[in-house]
Amino acid sequence: MTLPSASLSNERAALAALNQLSLNLLKTFVVVAQTLNLTHAAALLHITQGAVSRQIAGLEEQLGYPLFLRQARGLMLTPRGAQLLPPIQRAMEQMADALKRAASNPETLRIKCPTCSMRWLLPRVIQLQNERPDIQIELTASIQNGADLEREHFDAAVVFAEKNDSYKRSQHLFDEVLTPVCAPTLAGMGGGHIVVDDLHAQTLLHPTRDRRDWILWLRESGVLELPSSKSQHFDTLEQAMNSALQGYGIAIGDLTLIEDDLNARRVITPFSLCVTSGASYQLLAPKNPAPALQTVLDYLNEQARLSRERLETLASTSHRIVPDSRLIKSN
Repeated sequence: MTLPSASLSNERAALAALNQLSLNLLKTFVVVAQTLNLTHAAALLHITQGAVSRQIAGLEEQLGYPLFLRQARGLMLTPRGAQLLPPIQRAMEQMADALKRAASNPETLRIKCPTCSMRWLLPRVIQLQNERPDIQIELTASIQNGADLEREHFDAAVVFAEKNDSYKRSQHLFDEVLTPVCAPTLAGMGGGHIVVDDLHAQTLLHPTRDRRDWILWLRESGVLELPSSKSQHFDTLEQAMNSALQGYGIAIGDLTLIEDDLNARRVITPFSLCVTSGASYQLLAPKNPAPALQTVLDYLNEQARLSRERLETLASTSHRIVPDSRLIKSN
């Protein structure tokens, strides 16, 4: 339906007037209309009485009609002023309410991470949110190990990086340190002196199809072939670890990622030998993070530092951590 030309002209005039008005002038109008006294309005607005008078005069000039009648005893709204006051008051109240809600419900920070890192990351994120309920964090787990913050809609990311991988503005969290992991109840693995030959009777759980983690650890143990023909293959470390937790076999786990499981005795590490793979977990963030995001980054870096310290203590007492011999030869 086409509006008459007169209606279109009125609509354009109204839009033009709205574009010229400022919230400051409208706020002054509401306060003056509520007090009907320039002196009282100036005190509430923390400006001079002359400034209030000039703002009202400027608003009336822009609108093209008077809003107040000046009388000896004070001010009185004109019919048009009285007509404008209620909707402008409601609009100002709605804006104030929206700003208040936005301040009390901050934007959610989205962090991407590989599925395997959730074992370490999730408990710490929940702990931070309990300490800082004003910061909302949403973790998105992915089977992909990398991230691109310039193309993906994430505020930060934890990535699993091979030795030669490089990311802009990445911060090192911790290295991958591998060792066999199983449930305490797994037959033959719960006590006594365990040797590699004891793996012959066990099902080996591989977190990758190429079996590289088990092959790396076995080679450092002096074994060139897989000691067991029984095996299961998974697409992620998390799937292999969950199977180990249920007692289905022995997986290769990262000591830092399974730190909480070890402390809770949900899993054990039957061998003292641990091998660094050359890969690491890194934290990616934009160049100038917002204050809330900076708080999260600082917290995760501090938690990673504590995990590294605990790993060093573990290595100095009951475990023997050796670097991947391939890395030694290449350096």
